[in-house]
Amino acid sequence: MKNFCDFKLLKKINNYYEGKIKIIKTWSRSSVILPKFVGLTIYIHNGKNHIPIYISDNMIGHKIGEFSHTRKFPKHKK
Repeated sequence: MKNFCDFKLLKKINNYYEGKIKIIKTWSRSSVILPKFVGLTIYIHNGKNHIPIYISDNMIGHKIGEFSHTRKFPKHKK
């Protein structure tokens, strides 16, 4: 299994820590969450809009896209 993290996302994380940007938005759902991301709120694109996700210790090693669902569950009528 290959671990991949988008270079643009890493660049945005570094700019956030330097104080150059305030919000981290990404379209890279296939990137792996690294220990450097813990404690940040990253806005992940789900195909329609960006969903804010708070990164915790348990998420390290998972893909970012796993926490931003792309489908909406249809409600059953009564």
